Amino acid sequence: MIIDVYSRYVPGWLVAPRESAALAEELLTAAIAEQAPVGQLTIHADRGSSMTSKTVTQLLADLGVLQSHSRPHQSNDNPFSEAQFKTLKHWRSFPGRFSSLEAARVFCAGFFADYNHRHRHSGIALHTPADVHFGRAQQVRAARQLVLDAAFAARPDRFLRPPAAPALPVEAWINRPPEEAGLPHRPRAGAAMNGAG
Repeated sequence: MIIDVYSRYVPGWLVAPRESAALAEELLTAAIAEQAPVGQLTIHADRGSSMTSKTVTQLLADLGVLQSHSRPHQSNDNPFSEAQFKTLKHWRSFPGRFSSLEAARVFCAGFFADYNHRHRHSGIALHTPADVHFGRAQQVRAARQLVLDAAFAARPDRFLRPPAAPALPVEAWINRPPEEAGLPHRPRAGAAMNGAG
């Protein structure tokens, strides 16, 4: 699975019977091509054999994508992927066990569609990942603010102060490098990838 660190949007996922460099290359190629990235992309991944393979390393170099890996023996070094896998495993219809590979793929197709387009994420001001990823979040926030303003105008006695729609975070990082401190986040400039958790 590939997840955009800032928007939490999952542009690509794959369920396969085994992990391999060829499958990782296929997934990355499709996800990167579909996204038409703006700015410098960086892929942060675990240290699994598929993500450290020469095949994937060369592909990312050819595409101009920077590569970053979790530190050795740091199981929580990719918190965005780990949080997303927790969401998947606690999803209302998660079966616990899948009867087949095809059943897992069918579940994931529905899950990722819901996650990207319907799930309101607390880390991104209760927006959907798709709204943030595709630049619709400010429009949604403005519409929310109109509703809050109308509620305040109608019943100011119910509020201590005028309510404000929550704002999106300014940036998101995994293992923020010291030289990057203070630089604004560029949307869709980073992604995290992880194998089954």
